[in-house]
Amino acid sequence: MDKTQLGYVTTTFADGVASVEFFHPAHNSLPGKLLAELAAAIREAGRDERAAVIVLRSAGERTFCAGASFDELSSIRDFETGKRFFLGFANVINAIRSCPKLVIGRVQGKTVGGGVGLAAATDYCLANKYASVKLSELAVGIGPFVVGPAVERKIGLSAMSQLAIDATEWQTAVWAKSKGLFTEVFDSTEQLDAYLAEFTGRFAGYNPEALAELKRIFWAGTEHWDQLLDERAAISGRLVLSEFTKKAIEGFKEKG
Repeated sequence: MDKTQLGYVTTTFADGVASVEFFHPAHNSLPGKLLAELAAAIREAGRDERAAVIVLRSAGERTFCAGASFDELSSIRDFETGKRFFLGFANVINAIRSCPKLVIGRVQGKTVGGGVGLAAATDYCLANKYASVKLSELAVGIGPFVVGPAVERKIGLSAMSQLAIDATEWQTAVWAKSKGLFTEVFDSTEQLDAYLAEFTGRFAGYNPEALAELKRIFWAGTEHWDQLLDERAAISGRLVLSEFTKKAIEGFKEKG
């Protein structure tokens, strides 16, 4: 079976909240198919009048997102295919950026690479204590080029540089909160979800026009990101073809 075709993205609506959930059996890694569906789901939820706020979440426990699909990365044989794959992450980040509604992240476990980028792109991110983070791209011969702007915007250049260079080291959820990636960290998923329900429940009483203006102000100065992330995807699309990267990815697949 082609593993890149597994998984799902679903959107549910309840009490003014659109919950966009993704899942993949390989630790919620994201192949191109799911990335495209995720970007589309966020854009659609942003237009849906049933939602005052959007929650980005993944299924399962202890893993929010394992980043890019190694199965798909290892199958890339040309630059255009490589760039198109990395544009998948760029499109999700830009969908969150341009969405007129606030996007709240729910991070219930470890997150790696592109998953850190998704968490950083959300407007407000809640996590549990198991939500360690790692930017592992350098260890496989690439680099966090596409997600870098979102991560740097949220935690600053110094902390982003630490994550990017210490590519094999996990940083704790408490570290991520101290740098501004997470707003709150809870001892359990149950506590996380209870707070999330109470927090998102407030949005039904807020002026949607005020929320849209607030979102626009939050993202001021990022209007060039369509072009910027396209350029960054080209860098990753080129590097993924190198022999170093191909060998590193195969090594990670054998371990996993």
